[in-house]
Amino acid sequence: MAVFLGLPLAIYLVFVISPFVQAMYYSLTSWSGYDNNMPFVGLGNYVKLFQDDIFMISVRNSVVLAVFLPVVTVILSLVLATLVTIGGSSRGQIKGLKGSGFYRVISFFPYVIPAVVIGIIWQQIFNPDNGLLNGILTGIGIDAAKDFAWLGDERTAMIASMFVIVWGFVGFYMILFIAAIKGIPAETFEAARIDGAGRLRTAVSVTIPLIRDNIQTAYVYMGVLALDAFVYMSVLNSTGGPANSTLVMSQKLFSTAFTKGQFGLACAMGVVLAVITLIFSALVFLVNRLTGGSKDVSE
Repeated sequence: MAVFLGLPLAIYLVFVISPFVQAMYYSLTSWSGYDNNMPFVGLGNYVKLFQDDIFMISVRNSVVLAVFLPVVTVILSLVLATLVTIGGSSRGQIKGLKGSGFYRVISFFPYVIPAVVIGIIWQQIFNPDNGLLNGILTGIGIDAAKDFAWLGDERTAMIASMFVIVWGFVGFYMILFIAAIKGIPAETFEAARIDGAGRLRTAVSVTIPLIRDNIQTAYVYMGVLALDAFVYMSVLNSTGGPANSTLVMSQKLFSTAFTKGQFGLACAMGVVLAVITLIFSALVFLVNRLTGGSKDVSE
């Protein structure tokens, strides 16, 4: 047993724990990243970070993404997964909506497109001069949309960016939930139907409790992605958007390291991002446990 556990543990220590410990050490120095000179500054980098207004804006933006993106993505995915698995006729065999197979393929399609390509596509759609979105809106009589810069306006830049990320991932999590729902015996849904439960009641009282672990996993993964979101935000708004309204921590970290050559300070940002990610994951597990997630619903 020790042999089988020892090798994976050693690999984990070398490739996961060791780099993180190194980053923590570098965060206590003023290392430029390009030489062996690493003057020790202690917690000076962290003090500097929390006195940096732009960094604090990036923290706020990352937290906003972590709060809203998982909620919106998971709810939409659950609704779609429910419709294509058990949302069909209330009579006869338990099944999804007509043409549910087609909906699965279409919804999953965005996930197979590289994130950079998705960002470029939507950047063109949001283009204020000849973008598809403004063209459609002005075509149906919404003149206010003419030449409107969705990614260039502080009021809409973050919302537009979040929409793109949700669009790119909702299909993947829908497939994840479909697989989980398919694992629930059909007799369970038939019993709920006999008891008079409607679609909404069945989803809330039967489906969600039985796939709770899958929902928790999806929520954590989506939250971790939201706290990073580097590729999407960099492509949609490489400068951080108007008034830094879409600047996220990973963007600030990248520019600090590779543009300013302040790798020690960038490592401190990475440590802060890692801590926030761990706190987010811990909160998800805690909330799930406090709301009965650790109980066996079959009892």
